[in-house]
Amino acid sequence: MAESLVERRSIDVVPDAERHGTAFSQFTLWLGANLQITAVVTGALAVVFGGDVVWSVVGLLLGNVLGGAVMALHSAQGPKLGLPQMIQSRAQFGVRGAVVPLLLVILMYVGFFASGSVLAGQATAELTHTNDTTGIVLFAAVTAVMAAVGYRVIHALGRVASVICALAFVYLGIRLLDRVDLSSLLSDAHFDLPMFLLAVSLSASWQLAFGPYVADYSRYLPRTTSGRATFWWTLSGSALGAQWSMTFGVLVAASAGGAFMGNQVEYVVGLGGTGLVASFLYFVIALGKLTINVLNTYGGFMSMVTSVSGFRGQKELSPRGRSAYIALIMVAGTAVALLGKDSFLTSFKDFLLFLLTFFTPWSAINLVDYYLISKERYDIPALSDPRGRYGAWRWDALTVYGIGLLAQLPFLVTHFYTGPLVDPLGGADISWMVGLAVPALLYWAVARRNTAHVPERTLYGTPAPVQEPVSRTP
Repeated sequence: MAESLVERRSIDVVPDAERHGTAFSQFTLWLGANLQITAVVTGALAVVFGGDVVWSVVGLLLGNVLGGAVMALHSAQGPKLGLPQMIQSRAQFGVRGAVVPLLLVILMYVGFFASGSVLAGQATAELTHTNDTTGIVLFAAVTAVMAAVGYRVIHALGRVASVICALAFVYLGIRLLDRVDLSSLLSDAHFDLPMFLLAVSLSASWQLAFGPYVADYSRYLPRTTSGRATFWWTLSGSALGAQWSMTFGVLVAASAGGAFMGNQVEYVVGLGGTGLVASFLYFVIALGKLTINVLNTYGGFMSMVTSVSGFRGQKELSPRGRSAYIALIMVAGTAVALLGKDSFLTSFKDFLLFLLTFFTPWSAINLVDYYLISKERYDIPALSDPRGRYGAWRWDALTVYGIGLLAQLPFLVTHFYTGPLVDPLGGADISWMVGLAVPALLYWAVARRNTAHVPERTLYGTPAPVQEPVSRTP
């Protein structure tokens, strides 16, 4: 039977017969997903808020490695279980209890879709000689189509983007170094702890945002794929791509300042040149954003299906249902993008950073349960049964999750809320560190007392084969 380009699986476990690929696919996917304009802007913020070049780059590197390691631990779960990331959360929170973090995940990815569409829409408008509104709509439509096709085309897109975007960033880097006095920028190094921690937090939060869906893109790997290989290829691709983009952003912000932050897309393209070169760079910006926005759309669709199916007892999804969920994500994200395009969604982006505080406790609980409590052993059929071993609601995990949320608030820094312990720390935001450490320790202390729900080995059940369309002849 010929392999289908259009994905047929959704929230159901991927059987061995349909597994394919190697762990290296995670490197190209996450490298391509991080070589993009929003990562450049994120790196630039470290300087815009007061950091110097040297310590901003070092802080961003530390955050990318630490946050990237957490997200890569999630990625390593994919080959073992063959499940989307958030379905597996039912083992910690209950079949229906997993909806608590899921609702916030959906909201965040709609927001990321929107903010990405604004920048990509500008580039698309330049390529098509239309306006920003048309560019946003066109970009959103292409994103939805590629997300609907699914896993194979997403990885193919990652392979293409990793090469094209890497070449473009090499070229842009050379052009930038021709314009700036690098020795002068590097000589002005002065360590400031709050600014250093801000840089760490910016990049760590960037990486942690991938956690709720990273295993979605490793779940088709053969079950025999090394978890260690999956971890390292994911971490290296994501950390290298993000650090590359963010370092470029640091240098651009340090040399151009407001000229860049006022209009990021036009500045980067102008840095590269005019004519055909400018058209190519607009294409590269759109391609980079397309890669990550397809991930956001696909992850948002998976999260919505996981939420609904926990109450409906649904184990599979029809192609029509799949298209409907993806269309809903696209319409919601596009609407937010059009409403906020004139201000580049400044306030909404701040809200998204606030939402990230809801995912660090989830990540900590998920990883402690998978690696330390369950030790990679799950009853996969029970993840769809609220009367099974995981139950409908696991109040111990949900309580720990709530405590983890509250523990972050004194250390949180946003435009609309600043915690009382921020000033004693010199203005540094360390909420993500607290959000990982506190729930990890609490969940380990609570969950290890009762492991009756942990099977002796991973139980896969027998997934039903996907039925091919039956051709009817008269």
